[in-house]
Amino acid sequence: MEYEIIHRPSIGKFLVRLEPGKYAFLSYRVESGRLYIDSAYTPEEYRGRGIATRLMLAAIEYARGKRLKIVPICSFAVRFFDKHPEYGDMLARED
Repeated sequence: MEYEIIHRPSIGKFLVRLEPGKYAFLSYRVESGRLYIDSAYTPEEYRGRGIATRLMLAAIEYARGKRLKIVPICSFAVRFFDKHPEYGDMLARED
């Protein structure tokens, strides 16, 4: 199934509407040229379908377009970058 990703920069979220009143989301904040990925959530009955990965890819695309480096905070984001070294160029370097 194809899920539409909705970006709401005013609240720092990428969302997928799964059914009325039920969403998967990725929350972020932008500070000092960095996009901090604070949390990712998919309701349990929708897990394992790649929804959070699609949200992560949308966040990476957004960060690239805005020339932001990414700081993964939540465990999903940390694991994503561990599993996908091809996106390592998007990670913020430690100061």
